[in-house]
Amino acid sequence: MNGLGIGAQGLGGLTTVLDVKIMDYPTHAANLPVAMIPNCAATRHVHFKLTGDGPAELTPPKLEDWPQITWDAAKGARRVNLDTVTRADVQTWQPGETLLLSGKMLTGRDAAHKRIRDLYEAGESLPDGVDLEGKFIYYVGPVDPVREEVVGPAGPTTATRMDGFTEMMLRETGLLGMVGKAERGPVAIDAIQRFGAVYLMAVGGAAYLVSKAIRKSRVVAFEDLGMEAIHEFEVEDMPVTVAVDSHGISVHETGPTLWREKIGLIPTQTIA
Repeated sequence: MNGLGIGAQGLGGLTTVLDVKIMDYPTHAANLPVAMIPNCAATRHVHFKLTGDGPAELTPPKLEDWPQITWDAAKGARRVNLDTVTRADVQTWQPGETLLLSGKMLTGRDAAHKRIRDLYEAGESLPDGVDLEGKFIYYVGPVDPVREEVVGPAGPTTATRMDGFTEMMLRETGLLGMVGKAERGPVAIDAIQRFGAVYLMAVGGAAYLVSKAIRKSRVVAFEDLGMEAIHEFEVEDMPVTVAVDSHGISVHETGPTLWREKIGLIPTQTIA
């Protein structure tokens, strides 16, 4: 599988599958199921044994035992002000380029997109506070904040689920860009190209770290949807990758293609 050049998150590379574990469990003989569960978030697990001697004692790690984490943007990363960015600016962004987003964006996932579509179909306008003209939407359902947090973990959700709404959103709202994770399908890419929009990919599996770029958060519409309500985020230096540029070029196509060419020059035994 690594020989396909798909790479982590589908962007190209030599490592696609890091680890596979298949556990067995008593089941009806006619079923013979096999289940593989890919991680959608950072792996969190603990090992313990149930011996019948009492509750398992799980000692939490000490904060001082964790390494110091520092972060710096990729060399040449472009800083983008979401409050002033224009369609002309977006035209200059290159596939695979790293951007650091600052400013205001709205959030919205499946339920919010469906409600927006229903409003338009009923001839109604969007709620006050939901103005997407020339703006960006982040495909996320943030977790409630705890104590001093501005917002809880707020990692991107799979953008493919919004493909069926993309053409409508770009046509009706004047939306300029979308932020999510994973690839976009042909229907969404075609709409992105026709409307001169862009799709940016945030880091998947690091919801807590992504939330650290969010400086302010408030609900602006559809509060009854809970975590799927539309929030307004104010972010600072939120790192993203240009995944589909305004010309419809997707790194999920160009990345693996490039790596397949490289792999063709590597002896087979080194990419098992």
